[in-house]
Amino acid sequence: MCEKLVMKLCSYQLILPIFVLLSLKPLVCADLNSDKKALLEFVTAVPHSPKLKWGNASICTSWVGITCNSDGTRVISVRLPAVGLTGPIPPSTLGKLDALRVLSLRSNYLNGSLPSDLLSLPSLRSLFLQHNNFTTNIPAFFPHHLHILDLSFNSFTGSIPPNIQYLAHLYLQNNSLCGPIPDAIFVNLQHVNVSYNNLKGSIPFSLKTFPSSSFVGNPLLCGLPLKPCSKRKLTLWGIVAIAVVGGVAVILLAVTIVFCGLRKESTSGESTLQRRRPGDKPRAEYGGGVVETDDNKLVFFGSYINFDLEELLRASAEVIGKGSFGTTYKAVMEESMTVIVKRLNQAVVSKQDFEQQMKLIERVGHHQNVVPLRAFFYSQDEKLLVYDYYAAGSLMTLLHGSSDTGRTAFDWENRVKIAMGTARGIAHIHSIGGPGFTHGNIKSSNILIDHEMDACITDIGLVPIMPTTAPSSQSPGYRAPEVQETHQHSHKSDVYSFGVLLLELLTRKQPIQSPVRREMVNLPRWVQSVVREEWTSEVFDVELMRFHNIQEEMMQVLQIGLACVARVPENRPTIHQVVRMMEQAASPAAV
Repeated sequence: MCEKLVMKLCSYQLILPIFVLLSLKPLVCADLNSDKKALLEFVTAVPHSPKLKWGNASICTSWVGITCNSDGTRVISVRLPAVGLTGPIPPSTLGKLDALRVLSLRSNYLNGSLPSDLLSLPSLRSLFLQHNNFTTNIPAFFPHHLHILDLSFNSFTGSIPPNIQYLAHLYLQNNSLCGPIPDAIFVNLQHVNVSYNNLKGSIPFSLKTFPSSSFVGNPLLCGLPLKPCSKRKLTLWGIVAIAVVGGVAVILLAVTIVFCGLRKESTSGESTLQRRRPGDKPRAEYGGGVVETDDNKLVFFGSYINFDLEELLRASAEVIGKGSFGTTYKAVMEESMTVIVKRLNQAVVSKQDFEQQMKLIERVGHHQNVVPLRAFFYSQDEKLLVYDYYAAGSLMTLLHGSSDTGRTAFDWENRVKIAMGTARGIAHIHSIGGPGFTHGNIKSSNILIDHEMDACITDIGLVPIMPTTAPSSQSPGYRAPEVQETHQHSHKSDVYSFGVLLLELLTRKQPIQSPVRREMVNLPRWVQSVVREEWTSEVFDVELMRFHNIQEEMMQVLQIGLACVARVPENRPTIHQVVRMMEQAASPAAV
C-alpha cells in the first residue's frame, strides 16, 4: 500500500512541472502576439512611407526596425527613423510594448503630445524623437529608469521638467523651451545639450563642468560655463534711470562721431582703410591683399557672433591643412574666440555665382552632422570661408594620429557613432541639396569630431566653384572608379567614398598604403581579397579584437562597407539605405 502511494506521488511530481510548462506556453505566445498587434495598430493609425512593409513574416526576423530578445519572445527595440511617420503617436499602441528598451522614431513628421502610457513603459531605457514636429510642452514626468532622452530639433515649448536628474544623456537643443534649467542634482548625467532655446536664469552648479556649447543660443542664460550672472538686482526706477542716461549718452556719442567724421573728411579725402600705414597691416597669413570695401564685406549667416574683417585678419593664424582647393587656418581672435578660416586658392567664379553657392551651402548646413558655414568674404583676389572650430580635430587624426600625438585609443562604440553620424550627414546633404548636389570630397580629414564624439562633415558644396582643370582635393583612395575616369561626381560616388571611410574605420588603415616594397595598395581591393580568401578576421584593427561580443556587428558593418565600394555605381546602395542598414546593425547606444 505504501509503495503504491509513493509511486502515485512520484507520478504527480513528474506530471506537475510538465503541466505548468504547457500552461505557460500559450502565455508566452500571447505576449509576442500582443506586441505584434500593438505594432500593427500603430502603423495602421499613423501614415508612413511605402518602404515600411510589415507582413505575415516573422516579426523578430523579417520586420524592418524590429528587434526581439534572444529567445524571440518579446519585442525589445523599435527603430523606425526616416520612414515618413506623420501625425501624433496614438495611445494604447506602442505603450503596450512593456518589454521595450529602445524606441527610435527620429527624423519623421510626428507631432502632438507624447502618450503617458509610452512614458510609463517599465523597461524603456532609450527614447529618440529628434528631428520631428512636436510643438507641445515636454511631459512633466519621465521614469527613473530612462537612460537616454533625445527630443532635439523639434518645437517643444514650456519649461524643462524637474524630474530629469536620473538621465545619463539629455538632448533638448533647438526647441522653444523657456524658463530656468531645473536646479537638480544630476547623479548620472554624462552628456547634456539644451542650446538654442529661450532658457533664462542661472545654470545649475552641477552642470558647470559641461562645455559652453551645451548652453549657447540662450541669450538670457548665465553662469559657468557661460558669462557670469549679474549679482545685483535693480529696481524698476533704477532700470528706467539707466535707460534714460544710456539713451542720452548714445545720442551725445553719435553727435561727437558725426562731428569728428565731418572734420576728418574736410582735412583729408582718404578713408580709414585707404590711409592704413604699413605697420597696421594684418599679419594673418590668409590676409594678403584683402581689403574690406562697401561692396566686398565679411557676410555672416544667422545670429552668429559678428566681427569685422580687420579683427579676423588680426587674429593669430596657424596652418592646419593644405589641399588643392585651398589652405585651412585656425584663427584665434583677440577675445579668445577660435574659428576656422578656409582660403580658396583655385576658385575662379563671379561674385554672383559665389554668393549663390554660399547661400546654398548655408541652407544645406542646417544639420547636427554637418559643419555650418558661418561667414564668407569675396573679392576678386581672395575668397575666405569661416567655420566653427572643433578642438577634437578630425577623424584622420583620431585614426592615424599626427607627428605630435600618435595613435590614440579608439573603441568600437565611438567608431560606429562616427560612422552613423557621417552617413546621416551625407543623407541630409543629398536630401536638401537635391540630385545635383554632392559633397564630392568625403575623406577622413573632412570629418570633424566634436566633444561628444559626434561626426560633422565639412567642406560641403565647394566642388562646383572650382575650375574643372583644378586637381581634385580628394585623396585618390576615396575616389570612385567613375570619378577617376570622368571627373563627374554623383550621389553614388559619395556612397563609394563613405564605403572607403567605413573600411578605414574597421581596419585603421590608410585608403592607399604601401605594405610591401613600393606597391600602392587600394584599401577596398585589399579588404575584398582578404575576405575572398576567408581570412576575414585579419581585416579588422587588432585593437578591436580585444572587445568581446562585437564580432557579429563588425561583420555586418564590413558587409555594408563592401556594398558601398562596388565598382558599378548602380550596384551601390543609396546613402539612405546605408543609414537604415547601419541602424539595424549598430548597438542602441549608437542610434
